[in-house]
Amino acid sequence: MGLMSSVALLLLLLYCTATVFVLQIPSAAAAGTADGSEEWGYVQVRPKAHMFWWLYRSPQRVKNRPWPTVLWLQGGPGASGVGYGNFMEIGPLDSELKPRASTWLSKADLLFVDNPVGTGFSYVDGNDRTALASTDAEAATDLTTLLCHLYRSSSGGGKTRLQAGSPLYIVAESYGGKFAVTTALAALKAIHAGLLAANLAGVALGNSWISPEDSVLSWGPLLYQVSRVDENGLTRCDRQAQQITTLLKAKQFVEAERTWQDLESTVAGESNSVNFYNFLKDESLAASAAADLELGIMELKQRQRSLALASLGQSRRRYSSYLSSMVTKEGGFEGIMNTLIRDKLKIIPKNVTWREQSDDVFEALAGDFMKPRINEVDELLNLGVNVTIYSGQLDLICATKGTLDWVQKLKWDGLKNFTSKPRLPLYCNGGEAVGTQAFLKSYKNLKFYWILEAGHMVPIDNPCPALKMIGDITQSPAQ
Repeated sequence: MGLMSSVALLLLLLYCTATVFVLQIPSAAAAGTADGSEEWGYVQVRPKAHMFWWLYRSPQRVKNRPWPTVLWLQGGPGASGVGYGNFMEIGPLDSELKPRASTWLSKADLLFVDNPVGTGFSYVDGNDRTALASTDAEAATDLTTLLCHLYRSSSGGGKTRLQAGSPLYIVAESYGGKFAVTTALAALKAIHAGLLAANLAGVALGNSWISPEDSVLSWGPLLYQVSRVDENGLTRCDRQAQQITTLLKAKQFVEAERTWQDLESTVAGESNSVNFYNFLKDESLAASAAADLELGIMELKQRQRSLALASLGQSRRRYSSYLSSMVTKEGGFEGIMNTLIRDKLKIIPKNVTWREQSDDVFEALAGDFMKPRINEVDELLNLGVNVTIYSGQLDLICATKGTLDWVQKLKWDGLKNFTSKPRLPLYCNGGEAVGTQAFLKSYKNLKFYWILEAGHMVPIDNPCPALKMIGDITQSPAQ
């Protein structure tokens, strides 16, 4: 496996064999509920870099049978898995802190992390930006270091938080898909080196930013077909998408990221602010206003400069702002995370504040943001790892067409047979009478789910087929 350099493997060796770091707080670095159904804590994954994790154990566990664990990775980059994935999408409680009927906890234990460091409750000492991960591979090393600690015996109890024999599934959304494939390869290398006692059973990539080029090339044609842009808008979108292709071929990745931001602005202007996460909707005016306010549009003489900054900031915050816009509680989602949730956890340092998006994390990864990870998917498939790809029908930013296009670039020897396989219709509660909810195509260790009536956040938009899908992926005993 060519992902990790010898230096990265040496760092893993150092940190995976080190003693679990204990924060300078009144209690240990980990805490949890009295019944053991939840645990959370910090791991120092590098000098100055502290990653927060939260583990839920399923009440549906079947005794004497291996029980799967799902590691959920959020996108952004810089959006919080502990916040969004947990309370907005698949955790046991929803954003109103009420029980979620469609929680994935019924099919697996759930592990949420704030990744990369600097996201959510994770932090770097002194807000030192040089301690942030600057590549997907560095973020993967940090996550693998975290897994090393969680698979080791917890201090004093003699038990392991994650059992070596139970299957681990890395499930990701959006930019998290890039973290998922790089982390899976890093974890496999650590497993083979005897550093990590995990059983990596599969990777699932939900509406993932695996090939930025194929994603942006799909935007204009899709918006034209659904009447959100006309011929002129299609031409402008395609022109900028082709500019991105040229920059990527020249390996000018930072400039490609800037052009991607320009393209998003063009799409917004030509479509009258289509929502990037569900093309049947408009961009949230509330989210746009919040982004403008945060960026300080205060004086008329600075309006032009401020609007440019707002466009940049909105591109970075669009993902987290869309999720936060679904919260109706006074104070918003940041208010919930920094009061009720913080009070429950008790171990969050006083100088750490949960934010809906870390711009510092986004900026630190600017050099990798537009890089594809198709080769990493290929490598996992060729190693025999189970790979699932799922795509919401109504997504724009990682549109199904773009995802299908990068799948066709795989060099995996099973691709031709996979492509020729027929799709199977999938139904949910009520069966055929309710209508088709999804399609599935599968060959050997590759599965592809088309999830209907869903945009970028599949578990939110159409939770029933999403829950059935994760049960199928994990082969959960609780069916």
